[in-house]
Amino acid sequence: MARKRMSEEQRLAAVERLAKAREARGHDGSKSVHEDLRSMDEDSPIHWKKVKTWIKEISEELRSMRHKKTSKNRKERGEYWDLEVYHSNLKKYLVSGIYHDIRYGRLREGRMKTVVKTMAYHSDGWPKRTVGHYYPDIDGGLWTQEMHNDYERCRRKEVSKQEVV
Repeated sequence: MARKRMSEEQRLAAVERLAKAREARGHDGSKSVHEDLRSMDEDSPIHWKKVKTWIKEISEELRSMRHKKTSKNRKERGEYWDLEVYHSNLKKYLVSGIYHDIRYGRLREGRMKTVVKTMAYHSDGWPKRTVGHYYPDIDGGLWTQEMHNDYERCRRKEVSKQEVV
């Protein structure tokens, strides 16, 4: 005997009861997420809950773009495979806790920055720097092009003084 279908009101009430029961049980969807990500601050741009919503939205978009997968137009194929790889990287992030992509966000609008934990040095003792990286010994942290120009100018003067002596 087939079950009687629920009305829309009954279905919404059941959804609410289920959500309440899951919340009381402590189920927040984090069991499938790497343990390092569970303790991440919710304000983080790559918090696991945000990433899960991106994965759902991108999955839907990929389903609608399926025809581009085998398109004769290489731009369409590239667009599909770009999104497919991003989707795969987001899934890997939730499992491993390591973010594999340089972009983040639903539309890949954010760009990851490199944070330098261990400094490297030139043979003359000056620290090596790269524009756009965050360094622990700089106020504000971000190494800018202006800073780099000044740094190179000072370094060249210092090296030329050492050669003269």
